[in-house]
Amino acid sequence: MPIYALGTSEPDIHPTAYVHPEATVIGRVSIGAASTIWPGAVLRGDFGEIWIGTRTSIQDGSVLHTTKDWPTVVGDECVVGHVAHMEGCTVEDRCLIGSGTVILNRAVIGTGSVVGAQALVPEDCRIPSGSLALGVPVRTRPVDPDKQSTWIDFAVREYIGNGATYHRDLRLLRHDHTPRSHPGVHP
Repeated sequence: MPIYALGTSEPDIHPTAYVHPEATVIGRVSIGAASTIWPGAVLRGDFGEIWIGTRTSIQDGSVLHTTKDWPTVVGDECVVGHVAHMEGCTVEDRCLIGSGTVILNRAVIGTGSVVGAQALVPEDCRIPSGSLALGVPVRTRPVDPDKQSTWIDFAVREYIGNGATYHRDLRLLRHDHTPRSHPGVHP
């Protein structure tokens, strides 16, 4: 897996975290215990720091960057969906961030919130704890807190289990781009 130092800045990855071999982690990045970083995710801590809490999942194709003035922070027991973009923002504990979401500088997602897929959280936006935030730009909606907590518990458990499976069972079968031979097919 490409884990890079940048000058004297090296990632700090807990030994129980799972970083997929095709994820990229650069510079000032800290990844907590039992967290998972999936294929194609890029965590680029060059201008500032990125902190990923414990039991948190950063899914396929997500890009986390930072600025000199504002770190990117994702708390404990969060799931960041596929192809999310986060920069200079804070996601507090136990949040679900939907696929394709964009969260910009100085935005804060309060504890226990769910941000729907394809949402835009603009600069300086504050999503209150326990909210459901949807749209472009986001607007909060009422939500059943028990139902929201169940969604979060399920998602966190699923990705911790999936990380354990990948730690144990992932095997690279091919790394070249040579076409496979198939019976009856001739190049």
